[in-house]
Amino acid sequence: MRSVRKTIPIADSSFEFWFVLSDRLLTDILDALEIVNSTYKNSDCNHLFINFIPTFVLEPEQVESALTGFIDRHGKRLWRQRVTGAEIRFNVQTSKSENPIPVRFTISNVSGFVLQMETYTEEKNSAGELIYKSLGAPGSMHLQPISNKYQIKEWLQPRRYKAHVLGTAYAYDFPELFRQSIRNSWAKASAQDPTIRAPKELLNAKELVLDENNEIHELYRPPGSNNCGMVAWIFEMFTPEYPQGRNVIAIANDITFRIGSFGVAEDMVFFKASELARKLGIPRIYLSANSGARIGLAEEVQSMFRAAWNDKEDISKGFKYLYLTADEYQTLNSDGQKVVFGQEIEDEGERRYLITDVIGATDGLGVENLRGSGLIAGETSRAYDDIFTITLVSCRSVGIGAYLVRLGQRTIQNEGQPIILTGAPALNKVLGREVYSSNLQLGGTQIMYKNGVSHNTAANDLDGIAKIIDWLSFVPAQRGGILPIIRSIDPIDREITYTPPKGPSDPRHFLQGKFENDDIKGEWLSGFFDKDSFVETLGGWARTVVTGRARLGGIPMGVIAVETRTVDHVIPADPANASSEEQVLVEAGGVWYPNSAYKTAQAINDFNKGEQLPLIIFANWRGFSGGQRDMYNEVLKYGSYIVDALSNYKQPAFVYIVPNGELRGGAWVVLDPTINSDMMEMYADTKARAGVLEPEGIVEIKFRKPHLLAAMERLDDTYRNLKQQLKSTDITADQKAEITIRLELREKELLPVYSQIAIHFADLHDTPGRMKAKGTIREALEWKNSRKFFYWRVLRRVYEERWLKQIQAANTDLTREDCLSHLKQWFCQDTQSEHETWESSDDSVSQWLTQSSQHIEEHIQKLRQSFIAKQVVDLAHSDRSAVLDGFIETFSTLTPEEREFLVNQLTH
Repeated sequence: MRSVRKTIPIADSSFEFWFVLSDRLLTDILDALEIVNSTYKNSDCNHLFINFIPTFVLEPEQVESALTGFIDRHGKRLWRQRVTGAEIRFNVQTSKSENPIPVRFTISNVSGFVLQMETYTEEKNSAGELIYKSLGAPGSMHLQPISNKYQIKEWLQPRRYKAHVLGTAYAYDFPELFRQSIRNSWAKASAQDPTIRAPKELLNAKELVLDENNEIHELYRPPGSNNCGMVAWIFEMFTPEYPQGRNVIAIANDITFRIGSFGVAEDMVFFKASELARKLGIPRIYLSANSGARIGLAEEVQSMFRAAWNDKEDISKGFKYLYLTADEYQTLNSDGQKVVFGQEIEDEGERRYLITDVIGATDGLGVENLRGSGLIAGETSRAYDDIFTITLVSCRSVGIGAYLVRLGQRTIQNEGQPIILTGAPALNKVLGREVYSSNLQLGGTQIMYKNGVSHNTAANDLDGIAKIIDWLSFVPAQRGGILPIIRSIDPIDREITYTPPKGPSDPRHFLQGKFENDDIKGEWLSGFFDKDSFVETLGGWARTVVTGRARLGGIPMGVIAVETRTVDHVIPADPANASSEEQVLVEAGGVWYPNSAYKTAQAINDFNKGEQLPLIIFANWRGFSGGQRDMYNEVLKYGSYIVDALSNYKQPAFVYIVPNGELRGGAWVVLDPTINSDMMEMYADTKARAGVLEPEGIVEIKFRKPHLLAAMERLDDTYRNLKQQLKSTDITADQKAEITIRLELREKELLPVYSQIAIHFADLHDTPGRMKAKGTIREALEWKNSRKFFYWRVLRRVYEERWLKQIQAANTDLTREDCLSHLKQWFCQDTQSEHETWESSDDSVSQWLTQSSQHIEEHIQKLRQSFIAKQVVDLAHSDRSAVLDGFIETFSTLTPEEREFLVNQLTH
């Protein structure tokens, strides 16, 4: 730890002059520090003290704002030189003070991401000693003597530095990163809606610790008190979507403890914390920074074993066995613990124990770690199916760490941090040559983001945590909970002003809007969803499909759209194969390929499992790519995954064929609402088309040249007359030849026109009007008004499903149709509406479903009571004696008032 001190006498006391000078000054200081640090490589916790002698005429707030910009400009270099603290002293003349006030600004940044700035004045205490006195909220040095020595490196700093060298935050700094990210999300929400105010408490973190019985408990303990390389917390987070608080479980590898490897203790902490998340039904966050399963040797045996040589005089001839003497064997296996197994033998005139198995005095040396890895792998797989799981790859993730990343599915990967099964040096040894220069070649973002293992990338840990907080904003607080629907600043009933064109275009434009002509000064053309709410995931993989999350009138939704432009699919060359070359495959827009079909199914499963989001698919597919390469690459298998995912979808799902879009053949089949009729609905824009084949293909099969000629003869007088003349028996051979020539010329002239007529005629079979008439879609919609329509429809279906589940739970004998019938009946009774209103007015039904909770719950309670009464009667018919015994036992637990009421009821 080094402290750099500078006292600056300057003639000009203007704030602007100081502002310019401070930049130049800090550059000089950092240049000097860089020279020193090149000599002392492990420099850490460097501290700056700058004292400006003249008096500045300004307000403290001005300096605080300037310092923030100052740190923004120089922050990266300050951190690179391990400057974690700074103190700047001014003499300030404010508008409120007659005399200059000594002001000190202290800045600290021990984690690398969370900047803490405190402001003090210098005052004298009763003993005449100069002390720090906070301006505003009390700081860490409030009322402390200025003469106090600077704090030396705290005991956690070596661990923190070790983590930073590896490129990740120290495990115990993550709660503060979460707090900072939540603070930033409140700032963003307040910028969009000034009525929003952040609470004082943003995060309450309690560590989860195992006791001697491997039971997990909440515990407040100092950071760094962990005795294993896995740390877990339960966070209560107060976010803009849940200002009253929401809970999540966070699990982190401590990479400073045995390089973050997974031993038995680590596996148990992970397992119990994840199990608790599933029990509570709350999200589970994994912060991955590890070295895979732990490996080790029994050091107590390693320091004692002996070798029996084939030839003592020439040990190059090898050894016969490893052994321990009798005393050594007994010493190692004392206290009833078997550290080593051996076979008693007599050799070379002494009693020996030939070592057959090394067990070890400590747990976690080998195969037991693999067993623990299997335990947490299975737990993570169950957690993905049960709750919301997400992973931040904060540092390298190796072996079981890599599998946990994939099993949790939703992954944010920091740039420069690999996800690998085996390290590059180990692979190079297997291959016998230096093939891979780094682990990033095997599992960096250029690999894992492009193949869909990583959903998103982040610049650093704070950026990654921010993306986790953003992702959580779409997710219910707990399993089966209410969606985090927020008040939308973007009007619900506005028209959509951007319409997807007929040709290739970027689908993100109709999802989120765009500036006209891509000019930020141009007119804003609004999209389907709330402005700035769309967040894309899996953007680097299978780019012919676009997936993500967005809000519709404040309602969070899962989104799948189609890329209509041609994209390049790059398959990198493998350095291990000298003959391999990079391949660039061209993928057409509007077509499902193996990778994009898999991506579609993956996204649907993510929305369904844990996130519980309503889904909207903006359909515009011509079908699946069925060439030899794609059939070999299992396009049929991955296409069927889409059906699997939709058939298991538990939330409302909507398919909307976009304007100028089409849905053909197999693409329709895997999205048809009959796959999951309880949850799925299909709509088509008035300008959309759908059918088995495109009109051109239909014409090639069903409207060939003979049909075209027949249509010409029926519709064209000239052609019909020529045909009739040709059939006449009164014409000469020359006349017949002339008529034949004229007929062929007429055919040649009319064929292009009639080909267009045929295509148009076939196209008329693919219209939304025919789709509606055949019952294959629910409604034909106009794009500009579809936002308003879907808002009320989605809101209705979300709350409808919520109440249907409660009705079903109250009376398990009821079918879904029965539950819907009850809900419809209650709506008509409560609102005095006609039955047609239930079918046609989504806004009226939505308002009743959201605003009449008390009435609906009363209706459900009556259903529950009648169902229980029926069950009691049925039980009485099956075993009257048992029911009477139960009744007597229940009667004994009643209060006097309840007994009196029951007696009166039975009497009457």
